Amino acid sequence: MTRIPIYLAADWSDILEKEFSKKYFQNLCSFLKKEEKNHVVFPPKNKRFESLNLTPFNDLKIVIIGQDPYHGENQANGIAFSVNDDIAYPPSLKNIIKELSSDLSISIEKIDLKKWAIQGVLLLNTILSVRENTPASHANQGWEEFTDKIIEKIVLKKEAVIFVAWGNKAIKKLEPFNLSNHYLLTAPHPSPLSSYRGFFGCRHFSKTNKILKKINQKTIQWV
Repeated sequence: MTRIPIYLAADWSDILEKEFSKKYFQNLCSFLKKEEKNHVVFPPKNKRFESLNLTPFNDLKIVIIGQDPYHGENQANGIAFSVNDDIAYPPSLKNIIKELSSDLSISIEKIDLKKWAIQGVLLLNTILSVRENTPASHANQGWEEFTDKIIEKIVLKKEAVIFVAWGNKAIKKLEPFNLSNHYLLTAPHPSPLSSYRGFFGCRHFSKTNKILKKINQKTIQWV
């Protein structure tokens, strides 16, 4: 009998149902059980699929690819690049705000990425959990295969989705997929180490809205 993750919304559960009985996903669940017994794991279980739950499959317009969750206390909330309201912004998120401010020619100090998500922007990390203070500690345990399947379902079942890949890892994540019926925007990662190589000035926020207008879809209110 297929075991559906308790915190995953029904529409995504239906689409991904076959994955839950596969060996890789069962192994992932076993790994997470051990990790949670011996370490602090972020985000908490009830937020692990938050990006999917806030962006129903039928409403999805844009996919922004992240890496693994923030690994500091109370930072990760299940949405790529996002942190909880009372947490200081990490450098990458600060740079996203800088680019958004520049792109839209307005002054922005704070943003709530949940508002993006409920408008159809799927902020999807490649890996959906992490051990406290240990970046990429849950890499190569099955999450990558699961998120590949999410992308595959979007690519095959939808049309004219805008995929946004910031950084080499995100770009490589999308390389196996045929995006001929979709749109792809790429730029360096917003991290301070790479943001000045082309993330600043990429204008992906205004570009995505131009595409949405072109295909007669409602634009995103980024702020």
